[in-house]
Amino acid sequence: MKIKIGAGILAFFALVAIFGPLFIGADPAATSDAGLQPPSAEHWLGTTQTGQDVLVQLVYGARVSLGVGVLSAVIATVLAVAVGLVGGYIGGAVDEVLSVLTNIFLVLPALPLIIVLAGYLPQRGVTSVAVVIAVTGWAWGARVLRAQTLSVRRRDFVQAARASGEGPLRIVFFEILPVLLPVIATSFLATVVSAILAEAGLSFLGLADLSTVSWGSMLYFAQNGQALLIGAWWWFIPPGLCIALIGTGLALVNFGIDEIANPRLRTIKVPRKARAS
Repeated sequence: MKIKIGAGILAFFALVAIFGPLFIGADPAATSDAGLQPPSAEHWLGTTQTGQDVLVQLVYGARVSLGVGVLSAVIATVLAVAVGLVGGYIGGAVDEVLSVLTNIFLVLPALPLIIVLAGYLPQRGVTSVAVVIAVTGWAWGARVLRAQTLSVRRRDFVQAARASGEGPLRIVFFEILPVLLPVIATSFLATVVSAILAEAGLSFLGLADLSTVSWGSMLYFAQNGQALLIGAWWWFIPPGLCIALIGTGLALVNFGIDEIANPRLRTIKVPRKARAS
């Protein structure tokens, strides 16, 4: 049930991000004389201080925010899998070096590091911001995967693969990796949430490309325009609510995957007859 609800939320926002701009067709940066208009039949979610349509910005912002989140999660997951699985299986000096590198990134505070790295970017486009977020967000997943690999590598099927003459890389990516797919999926979803929040934080602080409309840049301009003080709730609540809904959807899918991978977390439904007795 959790996976269905979460997947429904994610599917809705994915469809909005992919097909929404095609149906709306308007320019999210287009201004008009209808500034700070509340929601109406003409502007369903109202307008900003410069007359920009909030709904149009919200739809276009979904593509940027989700794109940064997914791209960051893909890069971070690839790094985490490479470092965690290789270090956990090979062990020795390789594992020590990779563990030290992982610990360094775990100790460093993520948000200040993202802010510092983003400040030195020559270009602050979607790809650049996604890479910065991924570089600072892979360590946690690598630590978890390393611990799981240390446990899995002692199992019989891994020993049998080693005895049959399979190479280390084949054992890591064809024997151990499939067993750890639920853990990898959980790490990926958690990274998507963190990346979306990080992108929103960078945009809110003015460190991202503010010429590109995203949910974070909408919050940035709403804060600069003092939307809260003037009562323009339609300017900042929609992007904040969308970020919250995306986080909820990803969390529900994550909990569902955990229940599938670990039967102890499943909710046991008691039959009505047993409850009546």
